Parts: sequence; C-alpha cells; structure tokens
Amino acid sequence: MPFNHNDHYHPLLLRQVPARARTALDVGCGTGKFTRRLAATGLAVEGVDPAREVIEAACATSPGGITYRCEDITRAELPKGHYDFISCLAALHHMPFETVTKLRRALAPGGVLAVLGLALPSSAWDLGKWLLAAPLLNVPARLVVAAGDRLNGGGDHVAVAPVRDPDLSMAEVRRGSATLLPGSTVRTLLFWRYLLVYRAG
Repeated sequence: MPFNHNDHYHPLLLRQVPARARTALDVGCGTGKFTRRLAATGLAVEGVDPAREVIEAACATSPGGITYRCEDITRAELPKGHYDFISCLAALHHMPFETVTKLRRALAPGGVLAVLGLALPSSAWDLGKWLLAAPLLNVPARLVVAAGDRLNGGGDHVAVAPVRDPDLSMAEVRRGSATLLPGSTVRTLLFWRYLLVYRAG
C-alpha cells in the first residue's frame, strides 16, 4: 500500500501530545513508525504489539531509548497513572472497545489518550466523507507516493501488521466513548478513520 492512511495522520496525533509530556505508550505499535516519531520529540516511549514479526522489525529499525514488548495489551500489566500520552493507531478494533478503560487508568493526571480508529459509517456525514470524498483524494495520493517510490528505487519491504475489518459503527464508538471516557471527543476523518481524544483529569 504505497499511501498509508495511518501515516498520513501522524502530524495530527503528535499535536495531541500534552505540553511537558515525558512518557508515552504506543498501543498496537506495529513496526514502530509512529513510536519512533514520538521518541524523536524527546519522550520516553514504550511500544506494544501482539505480532512478533512486527515487533522484531521495530526493534531492528529503531534507535535506543525505545522499549518494545510483544504483548497483548488486553492482558498486559500497565502501571496506573503513569503515561502522559497513549496512542493507539488502527488497533482498537482488534480488541474489545472496553480496553480503553485500562488505557484510561494508565494515564497520568493531564495525560492524553489519542485513538486513530476504524469503524463502520452510521450517518450521512460519515458516508459522505468515507464513500464520496475519501476515494477522490485517495487515488491521487496513492499515485503521487507510488511515483515517488519508483523515482527513489522502490518502496521499503517491511513486515506488515495483521489487518482486520472493524465491527463497531461510529454510533457505537461515540456511545462507548461517552460512557467509558467521559468528556472525550470523537470526530470522523477522511480515509475511513476517526479520531478519539480523551484527557485525564
């Protein structure tokens, strides 16, 4: 996939990192691309993913200072009130949505949980963004990135994290967020994604 929809939103996610943050956890880190971007801001970062092949790729391509664990986050022991920032990119739909309560408890006061998620459309607005606008932008973006790869000798060949289709609708995501993460915000984005942001009190 020459144009990566998750990578496209890295700058948006980095803007959610609170000022003076020191520690971060990247849930479903895959090969560690966003984990490395977090570490480049000066954060002490941990990356967690249940797929051994992508964790091995992350360890092989990351500088020192990042801790990776091959672990299922739903079973992992997380320190309470520890992380200033927790990210979860295209991974929440691989686990029960209620896992957000575990992540919420791991946030330090003032810490932020940022989820770039996938869900099924449940409104005309979702359908308009995902079924009409997104494809119009997706094709040119893929062509531009593919052309750049060809000019630079081809794309990188790295391990690919397991892929799964979402089973929750946007309406269910909004209801679950309102119940489990009071005060959180959820908004749909282009390229079949949504952004969920929660700040711990």
